[in-house]
Amino acid sequence: MDIIKFSKVEEKIIIIRNTPVILDSDVAELYGVQTKEVNQAVKNNPDKFPKEYVIELKSSEFYDVRSKFLTANLEKTRTLPKAFGEKGLYMLATILKSPQATQTTIAIVETFAKIRELSRTVSKLSEATEDFQKKTLMQQGGEIMAELLGDDLKTTETETCLELNFALFKVKHTVKRNISDAK
Repeated sequence: MDIIKFSKVEEKIIIIRNTPVILDSDVAELYGVQTKEVNQAVKNNPDKFPKEYVIELKSSEFYDVRSKFLTANLEKTRTLPKAFGEKGLYMLATILKSPQATQTTIAIVETFAKIRELSRTVSKLSEATEDFQKKTLMQQGGEIMAELLGDDLKTTETETCLELNFALFKVKHTVKRNISDAK
């Protein structure tokens, strides 16, 4: 079984009602189960899923999501999808017990934690006044992004470039080397 990479989780995260969430069909795909199993877990355990853990989409939100993200999963659905916030995903992990669900939950927990850490670093960077502090925070941000993406970094002989587009902000980190250093 392959461990789920950050990029696989990150591409599933969307923003609904100013909250980063993953739709039930995408959760099912990541966890290696059917969407009905995810929704059955919520239905059978209502006390474990308060409103802030699972968002039930309104028709207008579903239309917006379907038009923005052309996925086959959304075309086939007869019911409005549910969207799981970070806490809802954690709770779902306590119910779904497959090895893939466990590995995916770990990847999701790590992804959300790294995104929060990166967000804090970017916020500190915008407030930094000293060059040394800025350089340290830039390095810290670069290290976090490298951890998140692992092998997804694109490298040429003279430049390494990493660009992340989140719904709320965009981060671009480029490291340029002298041609003499690249040889």
